[in-house]
Amino acid sequence: MSNGKLIKSFEDAIQDIHDGATIIVGGFGLCGIPEKAILALREKGVKDLTIVSNNCGVDDWGLGLLLANKQIKKMISSYVGENKIFEKQFLNGELEVELVPQGTLAERIRAGGAGIPGFYTATGVGTPIAEGKEHKEFNGKTYILEEGIVGDFALVKAWKADTLGNLMYQKTARNFNPLAAMAGKITIAEVEEIFEAGELNPDQIHTPSIYVQRVLKGENYEKRIERRVVTQA
Repeated sequence: MSNGKLIKSFEDAIQDIHDGATIIVGGFGLCGIPEKAILALREKGVKDLTIVSNNCGVDDWGLGLLLANKQIKKMISSYVGENKIFEKQFLNGELEVELVPQGTLAERIRAGGAGIPGFYTATGVGTPIAEGKEHKEFNGKTYILEEGIVGDFALVKAWKADTLGNLMYQKTARNFNPLAAMAGKITIAEVEEIFEAGELNPDQIHTPSIYVQRVLKGENYEKRIERRVVTQA
């Protein structure tokens, strides 16, 4: 591992991710996913992972690669509809799943990153989501208590970074990445470009460097389409 926050290889960047770790992973579908770090995790072979992410990729890309390698023990997600391996493992009892409404998932991650242990929300009241959770009334309306999420590690994908670890994301690839970056005890950011400190416009920084512990540059990123929809000729 190199000096400071700049890391030379993905192998070095994830070297201390251990069996049983909880990892928050940025991205939405296949957009803005830390694909190189995911590939490195597959090669490392760590297992019994709890993954917190919007979804679990597709069968042959993204987090779906870790599923196929049976490295994930539990998924905390808001959407799981694009992965047949996910469905098979869940139905076979090989995969534990905690489904969370998308807004609640985003806020649980944000709260964890902000040091807030829990919050009340009306989302899910009167549904299976609310079972076993504390209920409380505010101004005549019922809310349920949701807990913030903190990961042992967070993996994010950014567009640009500087040597201090300040991050900028590209358009919709921002999605869950800034939230994930806040909520990891150790946040690993893979980026497309790295600049010297002071070269990025401070007003355009999305994630301040205080949240980021490791930065490294990836090459040859793919732009896969999660679901192709075409009209008939």
